[in-house]
Amino acid sequence: MNLSQLHPPKGQKQKQQRIGHGMGSGRGKFSGRGAKGAKSISGYSRMRGFEGGQMPLHRRLPKRGFTNIFKKDYAIVNVGNLERLEGDTFDGARLLELGVIRKLKHGLKILGSGELKRKIQVKANLFSKSAVEKIKAAGGSVEVIGEVAGQK
Repeated sequence: MNLSQLHPPKGQKQKQQRIGHGMGSGRGKFSGRGAKGAKSISGYSRMRGFEGGQMPLHRRLPKRGFTNIFKKDYAIVNVGNLERLEGDTFDGARLLELGVIRKLKHGLKILGSGELKRKIQVKANLFSKSAVEKIKAAGGSVEVIGEVAGQK
């Protein structure tokens, strides 16, 4: 066998269809694009959300309200939940490890719902007034930490 005898398998190589090369090309006068309209010209690209001239859905729906793009979303834990956990020192990493919160988001906020009967130490970004009162009344300590790493 030599290189002059090598051929691709039958059916592997097909003749390329030449678009826009007249009546004899097999695609006809308008190359399969139709006679007129936006799609018949070169350089056509449909606008995102275009519905064929019908009023697009994003323009038909009513618009209300306002979304604050600077809003900070905190992982929230109640004092009552901390009472049920084992250990006496809690911070964001420890609560993630215990499965109390799924994501730290912009930080950790402790709220005052529930009862606390034991002494605990808590490190978080924000505390409610009632949470601070309950933790200190039980003999525990509260430490406000700065921003979460990588966040402003």
